[in-house]
Amino acid sequence: MKNIVIIDYGAGNIQSVKFAVERLGHQAVLTDDAATIKKADKVIFPGVGAAGSAMSKLRATGLDRLIPELEQPVLGICLGMQLMCRHSEEGNTSGLGIFDADVLRFPDSVKVPQIGWNRISGLKSDLFDGIRDGEFMYLVHSYYVPDCPEAVAYTSYGIAYASALKKDNFYGVQFHPEKSSTAGAAVLKNFLETVS
Repeated sequence: MKNIVIIDYGAGNIQSVKFAVERLGHQAVLTDDAATIKKADKVIFPGVGAAGSAMSKLRATGLDRLIPELEQPVLGICLGMQLMCRHSEEGNTSGLGIFDADVLRFPDSVKVPQIGWNRISGLKSDLFDGIRDGEFMYLVHSYYVPDCPEAVAYTSYGIAYASALKKDNFYGVQFHPEKSSTAGAAVLKNFLETVS
């Protein structure tokens, strides 16, 4: 049985992520303990809320230094993915710098936040094995990551943006796999069982 950790830093959707992991037949520990996180086989870094307050919580516990040093597969979800980038326009917030990208606010020409189902396309990672191009995922966000070399999936909402990122052992998805029905469950299953 894999040792799965969900980083608990007081930012949002950890229980729904835990339930999604359990529906796939795995157990997950919710923790902010550095030693427990380091020993995990897989780490999930979720997030809902504002970038500035979330980064403050990470800095208060030293997780801002720990997360970029992790060597096992790490999956950032929604705000978790955005915090793994260099910088966010939300609150003029410095991120963890794992992904070489900045997080921008959607232009005024579109309604924010984007809430609901949208397609992911241009899939380029083992995270998406068995998932068809153009599959629908559930998203809730007002900020986005523009296209960059680390993008492995794209979504269009007024503009095309990166809805998934990968660099080395770090993965990030802008959508919520735990709320994205069977396709989202397949992404989580790939991360937990096949991504290495």
